[in-house]
Amino acid sequence: MASKVMDLIYWKDTERTGMVLTGLVVGMLSLFQLSIITVLSTVSVAVMCFTISVRIYYKVLYILNWADGEHPFKSYLDLDISLSGEEADMYMRKAIVMALSAVGSLKDLFFIKNIFESLKLLVLMYLVTYLGELCNGLTLIIISSIAVFSLPLFYRQRQEHVDNFVATIQSKIDNFKDIFCRLAQGGGPPPDPTPGGAKPKVQ
Repeated sequence: MASKVMDLIYWKDTERTGMVLTGLVVGMLSLFQLSIITVLSTVSVAVMCFTISVRIYYKVLYILNWADGEHPFKSYLDLDISLSGEEADMYMRKAIVMALSAVGSLKDLFFIKNIFESLKLLVLMYLVTYLGELCNGLTLIIISSIAVFSLPLFYRQRQEHVDNFVATIQSKIDNFKDIFCRLAQGGGPPPDPTPGGAKPKVQ
């Protein structure tokens, strides 16, 4: 399953990826004008009309001896999506661990276990309030969906330039964090990286 998702994201099958991306974007854009119930029911009707038409078409071809009578959606019907008891337990345990880990991280952030991490969350949430005034959650989901199908391919094609740009930004962020930490600790020069450090001169 993971390999198939990666093939979609990296456009290994251009036709299939284009269909998936177009369907996602059109479906989510429809939610701006229609309710989710209307969108889901309309999409279901459209899919059923298509599959029934194809099934009848292949059946007619078989009756006329123009085809071997193989089910047109046999590959999808044979797709195994079941889970054994052990697999279900494993995925459930992973989901519980992830949920508890997320709750624990939020607890530490909201109740100020680390003031710097909580301040970063505060700044992020403050910026999100401005983002909420510009667009709604559905718009962000649409943008995220397009980014998922665009950014990995762009990164693969421009990996060296992107890595250099990210390294430059990361160095500036590290410098800013260093200055902020020294100010929070009362100022002073940055620590000497040499072994033993530099000793102050005695006058």
